[in-house]
Amino acid sequence: MNVQIRQGTAEDLPAVHHLVGELARFERALDSFTATLQDYRDDFRDEFFEVIVAEDMATGKVIGMALYNFVYSTWKGRMIYLEDFVLDPDYRRHGIGQRLWDVLKERGRERGCRLLKWQVLDWNTDAIRFYEAQGAAIEHEWLNGKLTL
Repeated sequence: MNVQIRQGTAEDLPAVHHLVGELARFERALDSFTATLQDYRDDFRDEFFEVIVAEDMATGKVIGMALYNFVYSTWKGRMIYLEDFVLDPDYRRHGIGQRLWDVLKERGRERGCRLLKWQVLDWNTDAIRFYEAQGAAIEHEWLNGKLTL
């Protein structure tokens, strides 16, 4: 399988938006997925987020992605925050997710980040297993907060 891992461009945003929609469907939260493709385009242009994509070179199809941004931890300093990590189910178990993960970590290191953080649903055991295999600690004591503005 010939898959290229590369930094995403504006041309990849329709595929990225589609993958996030598939993730929202998987997470049983499609009604909460309200960001439009135009939102993605505007926010990418404004450098509000970055994305790494996995592209099947035989078809030209974007089959996976890691969407992230840089934030600051008052306790640790620079941090990379992984917002979404998605791989088309047909391409799983071929090491592509690992390759995406490794490039994501490298992006953080390039920017001097000390910490990579993300969220995972407690029932997504496949994802939890993947993260734990990477040496990640899955926290149980911190609760998420959110407020719609």
